[in-house]
Amino acid sequence: MPEHKYRFNPKTLAYERIKLTPWQRVRRVLFVLLPGLLVGAIAFATLYSLVDSPKEASLRRENEQLLAQYVLLNRQMEEIEGVLYDVRRRDDNIYRVIFEADPIPAEVRQAGSGGIDRYQGLKGYASSDRVIETRRRLDKIAKQMVVQSVSFDEVAALAMRKQEMLASIPAIQPISNEDLTMISSGFGERVHPIHKIVKFHAGMDFTAPVGKEIYATGDGVVDYADYGTNGYGIHVIIDHGFDYQTLYGHLSALKVRRGQRVKRGDVIGVVGNTGLSAGPHLHYEVHKNGEPIDPANYFFNDLTAEEYARMLEISRNASQSLD
Repeated sequence: MPEHKYRFNPKTLAYERIKLTPWQRVRRVLFVLLPGLLVGAIAFATLYSLVDSPKEASLRRENEQLLAQYVLLNRQMEEIEGVLYDVRRRDDNIYRVIFEADPIPAEVRQAGSGGIDRYQGLKGYASSDRVIETRRRLDKIAKQMVVQSVSFDEVAALAMRKQEMLASIPAIQPISNEDLTMISSGFGERVHPIHKIVKFHAGMDFTAPVGKEIYATGDGVVDYADYGTNGYGIHVIIDHGFDYQTLYGHLSALKVRRGQRVKRGDVIGVVGNTGLSAGPHLHYEVHKNGEPIDPANYFFNDLTAEEYARMLEISRNASQSLD
């Protein structure tokens, strides 16, 4: 039988049975269970903080693996940055120097990205600092590689331009003159053969029989091919680009026409004695930026060092020109 409790009622002088309300019964049960619940909650909280659940353990391992990959990625980016630095140094100090181009400014090389915070969405996480730093370095490398790619495109264009320039610059003698015996007069003050006064001789004279072939000394376009009234008789002017022009005077016949593109070594005419000339010969001039310069400085493609020294001596010793 269940145990009942009683209390004394002084009014009735009798013991009355104590009856508990449902709420009192609940409170009594809670009072009995509360210590156990508290102990259980504390134990659960302790275990929860010290021991990971299977899902948490899996996530923790994934995070650790990701952080390890970020560390490895940053090391690899350091290697890439080193290679990129070496490429940049070669580009500025070798390739661009060879092709006479200015180095790329440092501020362009750094490829900064100002303005809004591009990495705002990566903030607020435990590994945000490492992720943002990795992303920032990767973005910088990508931009620097774009700058370097553009620079290499420019260098490639410069290389092609340099090749074109080397082919265009006058670099051979205008007639076949292996033994150098055809040089009669050089650049500078010379006695004019007809006027008998000292005049400036703007080119070099090559004595040769009428009909000897004359060659273009560099690639270019024929700017003039006709008989002129300037004393050169039948003559040819070739525009080589890069501010170079050459003139071939006193020809007896032309082998090219105006506007024709020629290559170095192409026959453009034959030696003659037209115009103001004292005998069959070729008068040859080189102009740079519209000013005549000594042609002797431009025979480096078909003369050895010894031949070049001898040619200079011959051209400068002559006291009289042929035109």
